[in-house]
Amino acid sequence: MINKVLVVGAGLMGSGIAQVIALAGIPVILVDRSDSDIDRGKKYIEKSIASMRKREKYSVEDERRIHEHIHYSTNVQDGATADLVIEAIPENIALKKEMFRKLDEIIQPHAILASNTSSLSIAEIGSVTLRPENVIGMHFFSPVPLMNLLEIVKSLSTSAETLETAKEFAVKINKQTVVAQDYPGFIVNRILLPMMNEAAFLVMEGTPAEEVDNAMKLGANHPIGPLKLADECGLDTTLSALETLYRDFADSKYRPCPLLKKLVESGKLGRKSGEGFYKYS
Repeated sequence: MINKVLVVGAGLMGSGIAQVIALAGIPVILVDRSDSDIDRGKKYIEKSIASMRKREKYSVEDERRIHEHIHYSTNVQDGATADLVIEAIPENIALKKEMFRKLDEIIQPHAILASNTSSLSIAEIGSVTLRPENVIGMHFFSPVPLMNLLEIVKSLSTSAETLETAKEFAVKINKQTVVAQDYPGFIVNRILLPMMNEAAFLVMEGTPAEEVDNAMKLGANHPIGPLKLADECGLDTTLSALETLYRDFADSKYRPCPLLKKLVESGKLGRKSGEGFYKYS
């Protein structure tokens, strides 16, 4: 049973994950490396709450519950008694493995260690722990408070009990689940990333981003175009996931678009940096 959660990483994803857990009335500790990182996470949450209030999706009571159940810290040790840890740090396998080694030493032995990775191997991440049967993928989608899906990823080592606990937790935080196998990209990104990448190639070849997105919205009935969605996800995250697919499958269809690489190298990461395929105020 999940009575307390530790979320590691107070970026856009981590703060959103903490928000939906707190909304469900479950105590959650949001941890990051510095006070400035924590302040950034708080701002993400405040902005999200304001947006949800404006849309009349949150009540005053919802806002109160969120603030009451989130605690902030720069010390992972403060989450030692958590029943579930959700790691939401950058999409880098070395960083994640280093974090899971640390968590394995600190967090109580029965706890589940979950990664929010969008494409990396859960088996490889879990291999650095003494509890690979308790390691699972819990891939949330951005923006977390609005997106209904939680993609649960089961490795060859993940126990049936861990899987069931993760599914029960998803119900508590009002998310619907699909269970994916532990192959690069899982389900959603295995399909979605090649579309985003192809859209980037079209822009590189001279088609305006607005035209590409409008074509997919009007012609395929998508609620948001692939380039706007890439901006929402973060172009650095999108590129990293594509590079994982390209490397692990050794298939040229996943080769990242050079324009996507150039945007990331230029610090144009999408909405979070103020510019990607689009500019944001």
